[in-house]
Order: sequence, then C-alpha cells, then structure tokens
Amino acid sequence: MIKFVRGLGLTSDIAYLASVLSIGASVAAWTASRNMEDAPGEKADRWGIYVGLWAPTFMALGNAIKLAETH
Repeated sequence: MIKFVRGLGLTSDIAYLASVLSIGASVAAWTASRNMEDAPGEKADRWGIYVGLWAPTFMALGNAIKLAETH
C-alpha cells in the first residue's frame, strides 16, 4: 500500500501537513456544527471527534512513508 501511495506522489511531509490541517478542520467542523445546527451539543462533538481522528491516521501514514523514503 505504501508503494501505491508513494506512486501517487504523496510524501511524508504532505501526510504530516494533512495531519496538522485535520486538527484545524476538526475545530472548524465542531464550531460549524455547533453554530449551524439546531441539535444537541453531542452531535457537534461527534463531528469534531470524527474529523479529529484523521490526524493520527495521517501521522501514521507519514511515518510509514518516511520509513520507505529512507530505505
């Protein structure tokens, strides 16, 4: 899978950047959901958590790509 991802041109730096950006997207999703919807706070929390889970995924992907880049 890592060979496929690297073949698409994804570098570890891009994956790390996506990780940082997903943290900001998590806050934005939580804020937007909280302000735009007439729903309980739990729904906004779920959106923020859902997007927030992308950060460790991108970080792990970046680490795997970094290992492949150095070998």
